[in-house]
Amino acid sequence: MLNLACKAIESGIERGLHVGAQLYVSRDGKPVADLAFGIARDGVPMTPDTIMLWMSSIKPITAVAVAQIWERGKIALDDPVAKYIPAFGAQGKDRITIRHVLTHTGGFRAAVGPWTADPWDNIIAQICAAEIEPGWVVGETSGYHVASGWYILGEIVRRVCADGRPYSELVREKILEPLGMRDTWIGMPAARWREYGDRIAPMHFGSTVKPAAPYPYAPWSDTADAVAIERPGGNGRGPIHDLGRFYEAMLAGGEGVVTPQTVEAISSRHTVGLPDKTFGYRLDRGLGVVIDSHQYGSWPAWYGTRCSRRTWGHGGYLCSVGFADPEHRVVVAAVFNGMTEDEPALHDARMRETIDAIYADLGIGSSE
Repeated sequence: MLNLACKAIESGIERGLHVGAQLYVSRDGKPVADLAFGIARDGVPMTPDTIMLWMSSIKPITAVAVAQIWERGKIALDDPVAKYIPAFGAQGKDRITIRHVLTHTGGFRAAVGPWTADPWDNIIAQICAAEIEPGWVVGETSGYHVASGWYILGEIVRRVCADGRPYSELVREKILEPLGMRDTWIGMPAARWREYGDRIAPMHFGSTVKPAAPYPYAPWSDTADAVAIERPGGNGRGPIHDLGRFYEAMLAGGEGVVTPQTVEAISSRHTVGLPDKTFGYRLDRGLGVVIDSHQYGSWPAWYGTRCSRRTWGHGGYLCSVGFADPEHRVVVAAVFNGMTEDEPALHDARMRETIDAIYADLGIGSSE
């Protein structure tokens, strides 16, 4: 049914951009496609159940974890972060609120490296000791906080729940398992890593100028140490149909994980047209998610050019995307097993081509 989309993905394999891919699409809550292409690794074909690295496409799940405690009245969005993490108020950060963190307007982007393997408590201490960036106007200046804000959001969830468990266990109990996302992890235990074996795919380096091969950067590998890192903004792993399941639940009103009103709050525009200092272009943001911004140009077109203005979700660094289009009642989740890090424009182009092809296959939306 998705002939154009399949051709786009297969073309990327032929050109060496990726060795494999997964694609999940549903409309009105009914699966249209749950597809696998190419290989997971040498000698192992990709399947819909292969466990892939999603990078930042995991971020909306952390946003929902925060929303759960918000809708129960445990926090308020305009509470200072320091109300829950007192040490965070140092170095002038006392005025940064939870809303500022969710909308990337807090101003502590570089407080911690995006792929640090330091212990969780050490990471939180580093962020608490950091200063606001010079010239940053809290709540008005925008810039993608790749990792720092997400550790803080995870720590707020952990402290409010106050049962001593790590964030990774809390999000699994409160979101992943209730939604049937049993093969999705933010920090995978070693025992599960051993059980999965070849189901876990290493991320590959993709390029038109060299053969694709497993990516050499250790945190993106499929080793026990790499998959175990508890990183709430970037180390999500699972089959991509699990991410599609998450967005289906959100389109259905939260399915008891959160209320319909909370889904509406998350996916509404909380900042509009702010230039993002990290990306270098304008984005509209919800609470921990990016709202369709293709009106600002091709770079912000995270969800292609045919989606509705209400579309929301998140992309993952040079490999994945997940989103819900409420107007068209469509969910899309896609991941490529190949990161074109030396030519990032190739990834943006392949993702837009694939998503626009999905909409064309479904006969919805119009290219602008």
